[in-house]
Amino acid sequence: MSDFLIIGGGVIGMMTALQLADAGQSVTLVERGECGREASWAGGGIVSPLYPWRYGTPVSRLSRWSEGFYPELSLRLLEETGIDPEYRQKGLLYLRVEDEARALDWARQVGKPLERVGPEVIYAKEPAATPGCEQALWMPTLGSIRNPRLGQALRARLAMMPRVTLREHETVTGLERAASGGVVGARTKEGLIAAGRVIVCGGAWAAQLLESVEVALPVRPVKGQMILFKAPAGLVQRVVLMDGRYVIPRGDGRVLAGSTLEEAGFDKALSVDARESLWQSATRILPALADCEVEHHWAGLRPGSPEGIPFIGAVPGVENLWVNAGHYRNGLVLAPASTRLLVDELLGREPIIDPAPYRLAGRLGGG
Repeated sequence: MSDFLIIGGGVIGMMTALQLADAGQSVTLVERGECGREASWAGGGIVSPLYPWRYGTPVSRLSRWSEGFYPELSLRLLEETGIDPEYRQKGLLYLRVEDEARALDWARQVGKPLERVGPEVIYAKEPAATPGCEQALWMPTLGSIRNPRLGQALRARLAMMPRVTLREHETVTGLERAASGGVVGARTKEGLIAAGRVIVCGGAWAAQLLESVEVALPVRPVKGQMILFKAPAGLVQRVVLMDGRYVIPRGDGRVLAGSTLEEAGFDKALSVDARESLWQSATRILPALADCEVEHHWAGLRPGSPEGIPFIGAVPGVENLWVNAGHYRNGLVLAPASTRLLVDELLGREPIIDPAPYRLAGRLGGG
């Protein structure tokens, strides 16, 4: 029996497993599909909330702690696995920002480099950007990571660790409770997986998992569709954001464009209308993309939550059960801090930030 059972093999679940194993704990991670193939794979990999000044303090605190984590993690994973997560710190250009004054005030308050720049800077950095921009906001410290590669590297590292057991393509059908009411493991078609403590990191499926112990977690799936252009290398060097949509370059020249926000339950069906909308947005940001092939179109399910604040901590009234879910659009952004915060609590260490805003007590929908 492992010390910990983690349900959900996305970036949140895998980073939790890595930190627990690094701390000498034994971990079983169970995933209904392949590790890192749901929302962690489907997103864009921007290591910041899109408009960070529009979020409340709880999200901002997690984001600020997480920001400097990915360069170190990427180097570690490359060294240990040979898989490069392709962390790039090239900054972000914000075009057509309506609340510019609010953004600059936020940046001054938190000490974040953010400045107003004119066309000479915009087109020196991104010559192919939409013509006619007279001003933009420039955040030089923002980075991005190739999230599918990050997922591959995390999975590969966990597979090498003797304290970690990966169980993929195994769906949890319910949590197992003892007569005392505490959780002692989870059931799958293969039988009971027992553990000292259970952590639900199930993303958009987290609420379904907690229903088996009569806990109503207000986390819902929110669909997002994206497209990928096969573009010439160097067409765009950094993330460019305009009117709530963005383009993200990869090292091989490919350019991601996203994303939609759709309340469609667990339906991941693709739509022609969404593809056209994404194409229109992307080609407005970078007109040259109109001449590039759309190589791929996909959808993922974000774990929506009230105000986008994740649920991190023990489940009230259910002994041995913990949750880390509900990161909405910022799962990858907030993963380093949210997983560290939970692991600190699990192991009795001093927390990196105040855990109170993320606790489940007082935030559950019932049960």
